[in-house]
Amino acid sequence: MNQTVQPLATLSDEEKAEGWMILFDGQSTKGWHQYGGAAVGSAWKTADGTLYLDTTNKKDGKIDGGGDILTDEEFENFHLKLEWKIAPGGTSGIIFYVNEDTALYKRPYETGPEMQVLDNAAHPDSKIIKHRAGDLYDLISCSKETVKAAGEWNYAEIKSVNGKLDFYLNGENVVSTQLWDENWTKMVAASKFKQWPGFGTFKKGRICLQDHDNTVWYRNVKLRKL
Repeated sequence: MNQTVQPLATLSDEEKAEGWMILFDGQSTKGWHQYGGAAVGSAWKTADGTLYLDTTNKKDGKIDGGGDILTDEEFENFHLKLEWKIAPGGTSGIIFYVNEDTALYKRPYETGPEMQVLDNAAHPDSKIIKHRAGDLYDLISCSKETVKAAGEWNYAEIKSVNGKLDFYLNGENVVSTQLWDENWTKMVAASKFKQWPGFGTFKKGRICLQDHDNTVWYRNVKLRKL
C-alpha cells in the first residue's frame, strides 16, 4: 500500500507577502535547540514532513534523547500556525513567551503559557478542568470542543497581539483573553503557576514544543511577526 507523503512545509505567495516564516522546514531541526541551549536530542526525529518525538528508548522513565525544544529566535507579537497529532493516551504542549533563564527556571512551563495538546478520550488530564486539548493550560477552558481523536491531525493557531491572546483549534476560536492585566494576574495567582513568580509576565520569548514522555507529531509550523 502506498502511503501519502506529506510535502515539506512551503509558503504560498500570499503568505510570503504577509511575512510568514517557516519554523520547521520538514526535514531538519534547524532553528531549534533543547531548553538550556544544547542541540536538539536524538529522540526528536523527522519523517514525511513531520517532526515527532520517538519514545522507543527510555531511561528512568524519561525519553532518552528527548527534552523540550525551543525556537532559536524570540518573538513578541506573533501569529503561530501548526498541525499536531498525539498518540493514544498521550499529552504534549505548545508553550510560548518562554524565558530561557535556566538559573531561575528549570522547565519552559515555569515561564510561558501553554496550549494543551492531549488525547481527551484517554489521558487522565482530560478529567481535569482547564487541562483538556486546546485549553490555555490550567487557566482557561476551551469555549467549545473541536479537537480530533488521537492519531488525527489538528490545526492549531496561537495569536498574541499587545497582550490580546487567541487560541484557534480546527478553525474555531476556542480561547480569548488578555495577558498581563489585573485579571490575568489574578488567574495566575489561582493556578498551579503561582509558585513561579515570573510565569506569564514575559512579553517576548521563545516557542516551545514539549516532551511529556509521549509520542507527538508536529508539521507545517509557521509564524508571522505582528
